[in-house]
Amino acid sequence: MASLAENDWVTLALLLKARGNRGELLAESFTSGPERFPEGTSVTLWKEGAERRTAEVEEAWEHLGLLVLKFRGVDSIDDADGLRGYEVQVPFSERAPLAEGEYYQSDLIGCTVVDRATGKELAKVTGFEEFGAAPLLVVQTLDGREEMVPFTPAICVAVHLSDRRIDVELPEGLLDVNRA
Repeated sequence: MASLAENDWVTLALLLKARGNRGELLAESFTSGPERFPEGTSVTLWKEGAERRTAEVEEAWEHLGLLVLKFRGVDSIDDADGLRGYEVQVPFSERAPLAEGEYYQSDLIGCTVVDRATGKELAKVTGFEEFGAAPLLVVQTLDGREEMVPFTPAICVAVHLSDRRIDVELPEGLLDVNRA
């Protein structure tokens, strides 16, 4: 079997620090929550400059807005501290299926933003932000400015992942908000 390339992996969480004295770790979750990590789930731990290693989830839950992960065989603070900074990954092929109209943030990055009425290219998606209200696409306009576009059906009216394109109907002046 061929080994997976670096871009064939999906990061589900970032291990931040040890929590408690049983080898638990606090993590920033990039997925739906602890239900993505049922007991016995096999994940890969990766960090720049280190070897990939396989780990088995023993427990997962939320605590104060963060994910807590306990891996089988990681049973002390020292064991957990050794995993600080590792990404919790799964092969791209094991991403959870999404409902109609839902998208992975990573699939949206790199898409071209196109004005639906004119067909004119407006920007490229470079990131994704969530602050509690509607999620925001971070885009770079053709003149190099960074702007944010609400990722709502009223504005992002069609997403064509196969064409790497998002059709938008922008309120007038939205991309000019930050111009001085």
